[in-house]
Amino acid sequence: MEALTELCDLIVSNPSLFSDKLSWICSRCPPEPLPSRLTRSHLNAVLTVSRFLSKCPSSSFSTNITVFTAPRSHALFFLRSLLTCTFQFSFWPHNFSLDSVSSFFSDFLRYLTVATEISPDFVPEVGSLFGQVLFYALGPRSTGEDSGIVNAFLASAAETSPLVADVDAELLVVRLMEHLRTDGEDAVTMTSSASSENSNSTSTSVNTPSKVKGKEEMDDGSSEVLSVVNRGRLSARSSLDQLTGDGGGGCEGGEVVKPNVVTFEDESIEELERQVIAFKLLGKVLSKTGVAKLAHIEHIRRVAMKQLKSLPQFLMLRKRDWREQGAALKMRITTKLSGCQAAGKLQTKLITFLVSDTKKSKDLLRRTLALLLDAAEACVFSSWRKLKICEELFGTLLVGITKITVTRGGQLLRVLLIPLKPLVLTTCAQAGVLGNSKNSMFEAITKISCDIIQFGWSTDRALVDTFIMGLASCIRERNDCDEQDGNENTDIPVVHLNLVRLLADLSVFVNKWEVVDMILPLFIESLEEGEASAPNQLRLRLLDAVSQMACLGFEKSYRETVVLMTRSYLDKLKNLDSAESKTMPPEATTERLETLPAGFLLIASRITSSKLRSDYCHRLLSLCSDIGLAAESKTGRSGADLLGPLLPAVAEICSDIDPNTAVAPALLKLYRNLWFYIVRFGLAPPIQQKKQSSKSVSTVLNSAGSSGSVTLQSITGPYMWDIQWFEAVQHIAQRTPPLVIVNSVKWLEDESDLNSLHNPASRRGTGNEKVILSQRTALSTSLGGRVDVAAMSSISGVKATYLLAVVFLEIIRFSRNGGAVVGVSDSDSLTYKSSFNCVFEYLRTPNLTPADFQCLTAVVHKAFETAVSWLEDRMTETGKEADTRESVLSCHARFLIESMSQREDHIREISVTLLTQLKDKFPQILWNSSCFDSLLFSVHKGLPSSLVNDPGWVASVRSLYQKIIREWISNALSHAPCTSQGLLQEMLCHLNSLQRPQHATDVISLLSEVQICTGKNDCWSGIRTANIPYVIASAAAASGGNLEVIGPHNFEVLSTAIVSATLKCNYVGEISGMTRLYNSIGGFQNSPLSIGFGSGVNQGLGNLSSHEPTSNKEPLNEILLAKFVQQLQEIVGTAERDELIDKVKFRELCSQATALLLSNMACESKLDIEGSSQLLRLLCWCPAYISTPDAMETGIFIWTWLVSSAPHLGSLVLAELVDAWLWTIDRKRGLFTSDISFSGPAAKLRPHLIPGEPDSEPEKNVVDGIIAHRLWLGFLIDRFEVVRHDSVEQLMLLGRMLQGTMKSPFHFSRHPAVTGTFFTLMLFGLKFCSCQFQHNLKNCKMGLRLLEDRVYRASLGWFAYMYEWYETENKFSAQSEAQSVSIFVNHLVNEPLDVPTDDSSLKERGFEKESNTVNNQCHPIWGRMDSYAADREKRKRLLLMLCQHETDRLDVWAQPLNTKENTIRSKINPEKWTEYVRTAFDVDPRIALSMSFRFPTISVVTSEIVHLVQKNLLDIRSIPEALPFFITPKAVDENSVLLQQLPHWASCSITQALEFLTPPYKGHPRVMSYVLRVLESYPPDRVTFFMPQLIQALRYDDEKLVEGYLLRAAQRSNIFAHILIWHLQGETCITDPENDPNSNSFQAILPIIRQKIIDGFSSGDRDIFEREFNFFDKVTSISGALYSLPKEERRAGIKRELEKISVDCDDLYLPTATNKLVRGIQVDSGIPLQSAAKVPIMITFDVVDRHGDPNDLKPQACIFKVGDDCRQDVLALQVISLLRDIFEANGLNLYLFPYGVLPTGPERGIIEVVPNTRSRNQMGEVTDGGLYEIFQQDFGAVGSTSFETAREMFIISSAGYAVASLLLQPKDRHNGNLLFDHFGRLVHIDFGFILETSPGGNLRFERAHFKLSHEMTQLLDPSGSMKSETWSQFVSLCVKGYLSARRHMHSIITTVLLMVDSGLPCFSRGDPIGRLRKRFHPEMTEREAANFMIKTCMDAYDKWSTAGYDFIQYWQQGIEK
Repeated sequence: MEALTELCDLIVSNPSLFSDKLSWICSRCPPEPLPSRLTRSHLNAVLTVSRFLSKCPSSSFSTNITVFTAPRSHALFFLRSLLTCTFQFSFWPHNFSLDSVSSFFSDFLRYLTVATEISPDFVPEVGSLFGQVLFYALGPRSTGEDSGIVNAFLASAAETSPLVADVDAELLVVRLMEHLRTDGEDAVTMTSSASSENSNSTSTSVNTPSKVKGKEEMDDGSSEVLSVVNRGRLSARSSLDQLTGDGGGGCEGGEVVKPNVVTFEDESIEELERQVIAFKLLGKVLSKTGVAKLAHIEHIRRVAMKQLKSLPQFLMLRKRDWREQGAALKMRITTKLSGCQAAGKLQTKLITFLVSDTKKSKDLLRRTLALLLDAAEACVFSSWRKLKICEELFGTLLVGITKITVTRGGQLLRVLLIPLKPLVLTTCAQAGVLGNSKNSMFEAITKISCDIIQFGWSTDRALVDTFIMGLASCIRERNDCDEQDGNENTDIPVVHLNLVRLLADLSVFVNKWEVVDMILPLFIESLEEGEASAPNQLRLRLLDAVSQMACLGFEKSYRETVVLMTRSYLDKLKNLDSAESKTMPPEATTERLETLPAGFLLIASRITSSKLRSDYCHRLLSLCSDIGLAAESKTGRSGADLLGPLLPAVAEICSDIDPNTAVAPALLKLYRNLWFYIVRFGLAPPIQQKKQSSKSVSTVLNSAGSSGSVTLQSITGPYMWDIQWFEAVQHIAQRTPPLVIVNSVKWLEDESDLNSLHNPASRRGTGNEKVILSQRTALSTSLGGRVDVAAMSSISGVKATYLLAVVFLEIIRFSRNGGAVVGVSDSDSLTYKSSFNCVFEYLRTPNLTPADFQCLTAVVHKAFETAVSWLEDRMTETGKEADTRESVLSCHARFLIESMSQREDHIREISVTLLTQLKDKFPQILWNSSCFDSLLFSVHKGLPSSLVNDPGWVASVRSLYQKIIREWISNALSHAPCTSQGLLQEMLCHLNSLQRPQHATDVISLLSEVQICTGKNDCWSGIRTANIPYVIASAAAASGGNLEVIGPHNFEVLSTAIVSATLKCNYVGEISGMTRLYNSIGGFQNSPLSIGFGSGVNQGLGNLSSHEPTSNKEPLNEILLAKFVQQLQEIVGTAERDELIDKVKFRELCSQATALLLSNMACESKLDIEGSSQLLRLLCWCPAYISTPDAMETGIFIWTWLVSSAPHLGSLVLAELVDAWLWTIDRKRGLFTSDISFSGPAAKLRPHLIPGEPDSEPEKNVVDGIIAHRLWLGFLIDRFEVVRHDSVEQLMLLGRMLQGTMKSPFHFSRHPAVTGTFFTLMLFGLKFCSCQFQHNLKNCKMGLRLLEDRVYRASLGWFAYMYEWYETENKFSAQSEAQSVSIFVNHLVNEPLDVPTDDSSLKERGFEKESNTVNNQCHPIWGRMDSYAADREKRKRLLLMLCQHETDRLDVWAQPLNTKENTIRSKINPEKWTEYVRTAFDVDPRIALSMSFRFPTISVVTSEIVHLVQKNLLDIRSIPEALPFFITPKAVDENSVLLQQLPHWASCSITQALEFLTPPYKGHPRVMSYVLRVLESYPPDRVTFFMPQLIQALRYDDEKLVEGYLLRAAQRSNIFAHILIWHLQGETCITDPENDPNSNSFQAILPIIRQKIIDGFSSGDRDIFEREFNFFDKVTSISGALYSLPKEERRAGIKRELEKISVDCDDLYLPTATNKLVRGIQVDSGIPLQSAAKVPIMITFDVVDRHGDPNDLKPQACIFKVGDDCRQDVLALQVISLLRDIFEANGLNLYLFPYGVLPTGPERGIIEVVPNTRSRNQMGEVTDGGLYEIFQQDFGAVGSTSFETAREMFIISSAGYAVASLLLQPKDRHNGNLLFDHFGRLVHIDFGFILETSPGGNLRFERAHFKLSHEMTQLLDPSGSMKSETWSQFVSLCVKGYLSARRHMHSIITTVLLMVDSGLPCFSRGDPIGRLRKRFHPEMTEREAANFMIKTCMDAYDKWSTAGYDFIQYWQQGIEK
């Protein structure tokens, strides 16, 4: 139920927003029709719905009234169900007790009642139903209904019930009267008579009874009034005689009692309970229904009066008169009195229905008053008066008496006051009635007396005075009687004691000086001359009374009282050592120790007049001085027990004194005397806690000369006195001004005044030096040994005591509230002033001796230590206590800042020292806005006039401030640059509002010298938060700048701060201006004419000037709030739909909304809490919804603005951000996009190179979301640094965020662009865990340790995947990634360890139980462990090693041209490698597998992984990367049992599967089965790329498994089948049978497979096949037809042949590009190409994209070759295609164009023409210049945009082909094989010589790994010295391309390896595979590989062999060089 209640309250806050939650609750309500038995959930839902209705008025949501429809219907339905079966126990849940039913009814009816009160439209429905239900419940019971449930309902309705309908009210009254009928009465008769009366008169029948009955009742009433008056007179005459007797009264004889007992015992408990319910319900009905509609008022009144008349007789009965006893009797008494109480309330209520000013009404009032007085008197005398119900009844009766008395203008006041006095005296006389209980009879009689006197004061003053004097004179009656009788009775009657208190309370309540002047003289007379002059209880009570009267603030009574009390206290001191003191009664001690001190305290706490408070303060301090001096003069007696009781009063009267203000010297001396005696008497709290000294110290307090011992004990403790004195001294210290008179130059040297405070006897004798030494020792001890005793030789004993008092005062001052003085500002907010102003006052004294100065300086440092200790002890506080702590810290820091401008050098030095220490202890002050402002503006505050003419001093102070400010800002920026930026902007806004140019100039000059960066910074040492790249990125966003433009190494602060501050001021000004305009015009009206313009100018002006804004106008801030909320909600909806959001408009909207929010909080008007909170929530959530870098920059800007301008919003903002962060985890956004499609390169390379099914490209840019999270994370780290020391709440929020973030190591994105962000997050986690060493989170150590384990687990989980390279558009991104990991490594290295290294040390440190818990059990993160500490250290070492490798790797990517090797890494021995692998495998086997990939040359790693994999096969079957470690040629040869796991293994990549088709694996059935399962798991179109490799696998397909797969795949895809057929045709008759023994069988199966594929076609598929193949066979055959034609006729021949070919269908496609559909042939495009003995032709087709616009025709040229083997080009272009995919996946801007090539038959093929290109040879035929000149001709002059763009294109393409050329080693790179497109990009063609082959019989003349001729270097390196920026760019791209290719080395090599037996020329010599692997250099590290690539580029730079080969081709072939 508690959860539903909280949910209900949340829904109430915004019903429209949480309508779905409300619907869910309604769905849990009882359904229609009702079930046979309800459940607890049904009842809880009904209560929740009712609670919702009771808290949400319908008028507040008039626009959305449908929200209330369902809750109301369910509530009404359940209310209606009460008429059916609700009163049956079988209807309620099982085990639902009657108490539970009663509680349910009570809550349900209470909620309904409130709902009808706040929603008037709900009243008719509820009233009608409730009246019916109530009438039904009051009727007879039907079968199965339980009376207990009915009574529970009626009892609940009697307490709280909604308004019934007027129609049902009369019926309810009749039914209720049946419950109240008495013997002899018939309900039918009552009803009929009532009905007849009602028929005769509708209004007067109720108020006018019949004549007979009226007369009888009037007679009865008159006699009652007479008896009351007579009894009052009798009581007035002999009141004292009555009250001093036994007071029993009541019983008039047994013969009367017995019949009464029988009568009362005949009433059953059930009948009495019905009467109680009936009376209460009648009261409810009458109070909520009009009288004119009821006809039974008179009868009800008679019944109620009858009930009250029986009360005196009932109360006269004693316990022994009853037959029942025990609980039954108590139950009867309680029920009967409850009925009487209800009847009394009802009777009082009926009085209001009387017609005023009629005789009968007055008589009825008198009779009722007499009846109530009799009943009240009976309660007082009853033996049951101690029962609570009796006290409540008595109070109810008195309330009724009061209401009747004040009715009709107080006409009955005189009648009441006569019997009221004896009733008051009677009540006061009861023994034990002391008024201590809140609901006691004494409190009730006191209240009625006060109310009547208050009412009668203005009605009948003389009568009231007589009544008061009559009561007051009763105190003197006993004195007069005793004096007349001559006896001495020491017993004080209780009536006197209680009467004194009543009169005191009466005086306080009335608060009239006339009343006080009547009573106080009598009290003082009694105290001074009467019976109270001697110690007794009456004196104590009178002293308490006079102190209460003095508190009223009437000057005369105050002075008389204070003088009396002061004299009384001093009198006690005089008699303290006398002989009489031993015989004094105990009341004398009580008076001295309790009564008088309590009176002094009461006056101090209640007196309000400033004049009287000042006087009282002076009197109290003088009294303390007199007491101290008197105690000093009395030898052998300590003054502690005399002075101590007064200390609470002194503390209270000093509570409003500001110690920092000037104090009169006389008062200051009194303070000094007070503290002198406080120290002398040992009353001060201990200021040091130390172990007991081995040397005993006397603790005797009463011995002479023991003051030194007392002082030492007061320093070290323990405290010997009352704890209230302890607290009082602390309060006094807080408000005591410094004990120094600054204007007195020799205040410390003049000891005569101090000597007068000492006992003269103590200064005589030889022991004086000993006492002085002891005082010096105590002083040195109190200062913590800062000053040696020897250095105090010039300090006298009395001065030592004085200095000791100063020490105590200041240390105690700082131990209370941390040394801050709390005050209240004009806006009722608390203000704090630093008490350092007090301690600094001592240092301002001129001409101090060295010893004095040394002591006073030590006092300052000791006070500082005390303040720091106080602050540290409260670091765990939260809420208001934490706010107080930070306010105290801030006020100290501000004071120290301001003190740096003091004239005294030593004060400035101490201020700087203490401020520095304060910053080190509490870094949060760096971002305290008040400290920040104080620092920047303190130097500009008004200087003392005496110092203006001292330019040297002014310069030194300014220099000091400039230094401190620079250090302060730099320090703040180094830890939290975001928040610091916000504070700087706020300061600039403040500066702008001050309009002081000098201030602005000085501040701006300071800020201009401050810079922050991620690298080395001279302003701080070591690594700080500002060194984290993403924190700096967030800081750039917070400042309003752009890090991509600014750069991470030089972040200038001032310029962006000024711009952003200006923008903020503009936005705030817009809101302010709109508000002023809105208020000035009176708001927006419905009509433009409503402002009053008429037909004439004067009339219009007159109306306008007199126009007042309508009172119901909506405030502008609410209008704007609603508008901003609406617009931001629309943006959220747009973001959810993945639509584009205008970033400029979004930023402006958020900025305006933030300005509005802050302006609302700054204004004094009432805030729209709901709208503001909703706006704040949207401002925090919108950037998370949008998840783009621009949106997040806006978010950080406004979040920083919010927390900087309104620091109290920090927790709210952070709470929303944490919720939003956790929401992104659930929604898998940004950093948490763990879906496979968001994994970057891995997703794009599936399934060719990476295992997994390929996914569609995500619509949203993944990197944008990652960058958004990156900026967000930087802001959160910044906030962590700000709040880590001061806000436990915000730390808990961040802890919640981190726990939710780290709860799973698998929900993080694996995109390589997230690397730096991920490790920054891990760094954040570890930094947060380091808070376990702080004071504020010391209780969260176990939770932080668990979080730390989660961080380690998540960090290690990063290495469970193979790394990927990735390049982003931001040029600083790679460097930031590397630096982020490097900082994480640095933190790991320097991380403090709190876990011991072994379990024995755990036991020594008291963690034995914790050790047993962690060890030998299953850890929630790591599982079962042998030793937590040892395993933790192993995991940390593993993580450190992996992170160091990651750092080195990323550093290479970030700085590819940095050739320096990292020599810092230590060598790792084999044992360590083994430990690393085992630890990694225990955490996650994938981590160990990735280590083999990261460290391929470490044989120990590989062998250990092999061992672990083969040992744990069953556990890692889902990891395809483990395959190579147990599927080996050796395992195949041995037919290992390990291969049996392959059917259950996860699918690997295609290249990995194809590797198992090579000869070393010998076609093992299990291996082949697994390979085919993998291939079939992917779509055939994905496998088509590797068709040449699959064809070659047929050579070893003895089991026909590969053939089977190809046939099945061909049936699944026509394109796969067509490509397969073409490749099968291309393989026919190629290999040489003599060199390849398998060629015969291989060649034999090719046509068979081809035919099987064709035979498997359906008719439609065969038709498509035939059309496709026939068409391109015809085109290809043209080449053969041209062979016999002369060259000049061949083009015409091509055209003739093309005209014969037609395109008759829409499904023809280019074989080299299956996505291009052929729509026609350009018959004029046929061109015969040059070739030796061959006639290749080029033909252009009109094609359209298969999935694009069918009308978008594009030309595509293809070359058809006959007589050439194209398969080697296919292999080379396969590798180039893989490289292109790798480069694109890694985000590298490298260009490769793998044009399409397809062999279509033996030595036949189709080659795509690269569009829009021309060869370098063709370019040379039209110009004589080189590439540099050609580019200028084509693209413009050097330096132009077009030229530089073309150069850029050339660089990226040259770098791409440089990497491809390095791996493939293509030769014959003459200028005819180099193409350039119209963008300037280079494309290589013709791969007839690759790998180990070269032209000229493998002469290998081309020595360079790739061609980089002189003309190419002119473009790449304009400088010609390999130092230009373009050359560096080219080499960097080459390095990154090479590193990316190395990542997929195995897949590339496998692709080439499968073609080894194909018979291609490239495999004809040498070891091509081995040399290819060698060119990848797997043995090298990334840095070594980068250096290799750099050297390769340098080697190829204008290589002589390149130029030589071009020269040879020019002379031999005529190819331009």
